[in-house]
Amino acid sequence: MSEFQLHPQLAADTLPVASLPLCDVLLMNDAHYPWLILVPRVADASELLDLNEGDRTRLWREIDIASRALREQFVPDKLNIAALGNMVNQLHVHVVARFKGDAAWPKPVWGAQPARPYPAEDSVERLSRLRDVLERLVNEG
Repeated sequence: MSEFQLHPQLAADTLPVASLPLCDVLLMNDAHYPWLILVPRVADASELLDLNEGDRTRLWREIDIASRALREQFVPDKLNIAALGNMVNQLHVHVVARFKGDAAWPKPVWGAQPARPYPAEDSVERLSRLRDVLERLVNEG
């Protein structure tokens, strides 16, 4: 078994937010949508079933934390949660805050339009806010 490394495509498309007990939390660098990606730090995992039972339970807890953080910070109309892996086979879970007026609504965000990277000042503020709320939610248990 190899050592865990973040897939290069995920590293290129995201900004690091936080490390939870199981997952690295990343912000998709696309200002069209508040979009977190959780990547379990488990080498060679490509499917949920590649995680042991304890890690699967932990992953769902961390998805819950990420979902609550997005809902609290952005008050979306809907949260989309998906683990596709068709393009990047490393196990990762998308948690996307969706709004009835967003550019892709009601369709999926993938391929709807080219990503619009965050301006530097916006990304610093968004990352700070997300780190604060994630830390608080983790500490609340």
